[in-house]
Amino acid sequence: MSRSYMPYLFVAPILLLMAAFTYYPIWMSFDLSFRSWDFLSDAKPYVGLQNYKTLLASSEFTNAVKITVLFVIFSVPVRLVLALLIASYLIREDRISRFMRGAFFLPTVTSSVAIAVIFSWFFSTDIGMANAILSWFGIPQQQWLQQPSLALIVLIVVNTWKQIGYDIVIYIAGLQAIPRDLYEATAIDGASRWKTFRFITLPLLMPTTYFLLVVSVIEAFQVFTIVDVMTEGGPAGGTDMLVYMLYRIGFTLFDIGQGSALAVMLFILLVVITVIKSRFLGKRVHYEA
Repeated sequence: MSRSYMPYLFVAPILLLMAAFTYYPIWMSFDLSFRSWDFLSDAKPYVGLQNYKTLLASSEFTNAVKITVLFVIFSVPVRLVLALLIASYLIREDRISRFMRGAFFLPTVTSSVAIAVIFSWFFSTDIGMANAILSWFGIPQQQWLQQPSLALIVLIVVNTWKQIGYDIVIYIAGLQAIPRDLYEATAIDGASRWKTFRFITLPLLMPTTYFLLVVSVIEAFQVFTIVDVMTEGGPAGGTDMLVYMLYRIGFTLFDIGQGSALAVMLFILLVVITVIKSRFLGKRVHYEA
């Protein structure tokens, strides 16, 4: 009996921590989404689905969904394609490749606030390096963070620059796991580089690509820091994404009920997207060469 209970005793501490700091807050958010609470009073009256109805009828929510979806659609494919191309080059074992791996990965572990501040200066209209570079080619200054479309593009660039190092490292690991004899066989058969990449590399990288796709989409839907520091959801709501809207409703307007409802809706949206990806891409994922 002691042997049967012993494994549970070993995992009990981490299970208690997860219950206290993960599962209980999730349940509280779900419960608060059906209540009205201003974060200050003790009263939390039950309002049913009113918080969800208010959000769904809000033009701000519709705009936040649109902006977030655009951000995901344009940032995730760019990240993965660039990461695969760079990883295919950096897989070589030499000093330059090893140095570049570290250089690309460094922004991933750098403070998001520091990165956002630096890029705010870089894309500043008056003193930014971006406009200084454009002036060298006779291109007029751009209001990078004052125009909605340009501001969203800037956020995509910044987020890609920060996160791509992680994708590169994972892709390098996936490329190194592909058996070398497969490439030797295709070389003997006279296959071109494109056919080798198309029929050997891509299929055997599907588990890695699928993993990175899931992680990247979730991360893109939850982007917050660079929005908060660089644009604060502006200009004119052009970068007001779902998580920043959640923060604004819950911790600026102190409407915890609507904020919790938005968190629950975002959670459900991510679950649905993940299930859809698993259904359509799971069949193409092969874990054996």
